[in-house]
Amino acid sequence: MKVTTFNPMIVSKDAESIISLFEELGFEKKHVKNELGDGTATDVRMCNADGFHVDIVQMDAVPQDVMQIRMNVDNFDEAFELLAAHGFRNVQGDTISESSTSKGTAMASPSGFMIALSHHFKKEDK
Repeated sequence: MKVTTFNPMIVSKDAESIISLFEELGFEKKHVKNELGDGTATDVRMCNADGFHVDIVQMDAVPQDVMQIRMNVDNFDEAFELLAAHGFRNVQGDTISESSTSKGTAMASPSGFMIALSHHFKKEDK
């Protein structure tokens, strides 16, 4: 398994104010994905001139802002099993969100930190 992306992710019900802050810090919107999970979340990927990334997710269901580590991998099942072997649990229970371009879920460590695990499909994956 190879980790292809690793960066902070902020989940908030007020993503616009966080996006504005990061724009003032020199970040630009690079990609917007609207079909996360059951369609109730939107992910805005931002990048600055030095190549640093942050993802900001609009999700009305969260009671407060949540920090996660976004980790994209080339083999979702292998990464999921590795994290599970270290005591991580899928916060969606048995559900894995899947869209036409990716699959993923949030994994919580035994101590409480979160990894947003995802695999973005490439043409050869289909």
